[in-house]
Amino acid sequence: MTISAENCEEYVNTAEVNKTIIRKFIAGYNSRNMDVFEDLVTPDYFDHLFQQRGRDKFKEMFTMAFEGFPDWYEAIEDIIAEGDKVWVRIKATGTHTKEWNLFGVSVPPTGNKIEMNMVFIWRLENGKLVEGWEVDDNLEILKQMGVVDYTESGKEFMTVFK
Repeated sequence: MTISAENCEEYVNTAEVNKTIIRKFIAGYNSRNMDVFEDLVTPDYFDHLFQQRGRDKFKEMFTMAFEGFPDWYEAIEDIIAEGDKVWVRIKATGTHTKEWNLFGVSVPPTGNKIEMNMVFIWRLENGKLVEGWEVDDNLEILKQMGVVDYTESGKEFMTVFK
């Protein structure tokens, strides 16, 4: 491909459009408008973290989170786009006030507030999410919920980071 001012502009515009789509997607599910999945996610979406295919399975993960954490909210801290991919650093917050089905394990409500940092990488085609990766600390969320705890030596070790 020959680099020209014209295709550089198209490349930048694509990245900006993709960031706008991701912002719309996150705003949609934050407001519990689950129609954003049909509007902005392809039917054969692939989730690399859980190794599952399908928009409905992807949507179900959010539905389960919203059931256990009715006030779940994801704030965009940073968003970067390059070509057909968008990286988003998120700060998620919520209160565990209802039963949460964690992949077949029922966790009764604890009332605990949680805060979690996550990074999503989404690839888009034709204005829709086609695949995604996620990096987060699932152990930390379970610890904040009071479901797991550090051992005594683990607690001692963690004082170094406070």
